Amino acid sequence: MNNMFNTRMCLKSVRCLQSLSRAGWRRLSSRQGGAMNVFDRSMKRKQKEWAASLQDSDKYDYLRDEVGSRVADRVYDVSRTFPLALDVGCGKSHIAEHLSKDIVGRLFLTDISDSCLRKTRECEIPAHCVLADGEFLPFKENTFDLVLSSLSLHWINDLPGALRQIHQVLKPDGVFIGAMVGGETLYELRCSLQLAELEREGGFAPHISPYTAVTDLGNLLGQAGFNMLTVDIDEVQVHYPGMLEVMSDLKGMGESNCAWNRKSLLHRDTILAAAAIYKEMYGSEDGSVPATFQILYMIGWKPHESQAKPASRGSANVSFADLSKIEKLQTDHQKINEKS
Repeated sequence: MNNMFNTRMCLKSVRCLQSLSRAGWRRLSSRQGGAMNVFDRSMKRKQKEWAASLQDSDKYDYLRDEVGSRVADRVYDVSRTFPLALDVGCGKSHIAEHLSKDIVGRLFLTDISDSCLRKTRECEIPAHCVLADGEFLPFKENTFDLVLSSLSLHWINDLPGALRQIHQVLKPDGVFIGAMVGGETLYELRCSLQLAELEREGGFAPHISPYTAVTDLGNLLGQAGFNMLTVDIDEVQVHYPGMLEVMSDLKGMGESNCAWNRKSLLHRDTILAAAAIYKEMYGSEDGSVPATFQILYMIGWKPHESQAKPASRGSANVSFADLSKIEKLQTDHQKINEKS
């Protein structure tokens, strides 16, 4: 590593870069008005087609399989059955293989990649594959009892619009359960590449796609019409031999950057410098480096008159001031029991 990088400079630069990046995530995910055009959807389809065509493509499915199983767990937490369900951006059906036909009667699988749909895994649920873009769902209103999505919504240009479409195809009292990549994902790779480019080239370009911030997700679901919302965060950390292996696996997953403003060429010197920075700043004692994936899980229900509603303001018949009286009565009762 060159002496031009000292610890103080690295830490100061990291704080600056992280601050700039996080501000960008919030702008992208909370902007109002017309739909944005951040991602090249045609490029994303080609990336997924290429990844699915690999002979050993299954070895890159570890993250999707893990998150898919956690989405399925949330389906089981809902104490009901779903005659008809939809999986938006299913990939190779990483959720369906963890579900049973006792919970889901029939399942429609959609993806923009024909190769992914041809490689969908067998499951006990009767499934129908539909080649469709998650930005334009080809289904009628009030069709599905359950809509699922795992690790695909972060590539959607118009996320508010996609959530509205999901809300539209759900039946009243239907539920949407999804997972998407959050804003802190791959912060190690992002900072390492930006620091290396600053040192080698005098500036940096975005190499990691912008992601939605968790602070915006609840608002987006509410604006789409969902109620009884649940949003929680999980982190999956995977260890690799080095930065080059991280980038290779992302490509194998079909998760390479497809933003319109992406830089097409990364110089060899910059890559080597970034790999050295990555190992120095984040490396473990065993020589491996971590890659952090922040996963945002969301649950939202389509409103129905049968759902529980909050009591109207001022309808309470018990005052908080009475709580102290209740506690005193319990204490007196306990003393009486001790005496007897």
